[in-house]
Amino acid sequence: METLFWGCFVGGALFAVISAVLGDLIGSWLDGLFDFMSVDFLKPVISASAVTSFGGAGILLTRYTGLGPAVIVIASILIAGLLSVGVYFAYVKPMENSENSTGFSNSELPGKMGEVTVPIPAQGYGEIMIRLVAGNTIHIASSWDRKDIPAGTSVVVVDTTKEGTVQVSELDTGSL
Repeated sequence: METLFWGCFVGGALFAVISAVLGDLIGSWLDGLFDFMSVDFLKPVISASAVTSFGGAGILLTRYTGLGPAVIVIASILIAGLLSVGVYFAYVKPMENSENSTGFSNSELPGKMGEVTVPIPAQGYGEIMIRLVAGNTIHIASSWDRKDIPAGTSVVVVDTTKEGTVQVSELDTGSL
């Protein structure tokens, strides 16, 4: 029985190390092959912690208690389950949303509202500030309507150009 526990302990630990080192590489090879099994408790970090803690608990209970083999297996399963739940709520769940990107694409800008920071002449360029989730971004802007737009005016992005310039129109707050 102790051989089973040692096998689980060493196998789970090796799996954890290999998946930490080669996880992205293996994930790109498999590229969504197992997406149908997208259940939170089947995540590799939770599976590895369950197998490793089952083995470790079994080893400790075998060596330091006088319990029978069936009781040790049941206790090891319970301990592995509890530790896996702990790993899920202490590590996996908080980290799920921590990898949100703060980047944006210029193709996402049309429809966003901003404020003119440098006046935009009818036939030239000025500057606007747009508030995004990532923070404020500054963009070179031209007038879509070919009208002067003074600083401090609320505008809406109508289009973006290949050069990265945004074309804006004064926001008509009367119709809101």
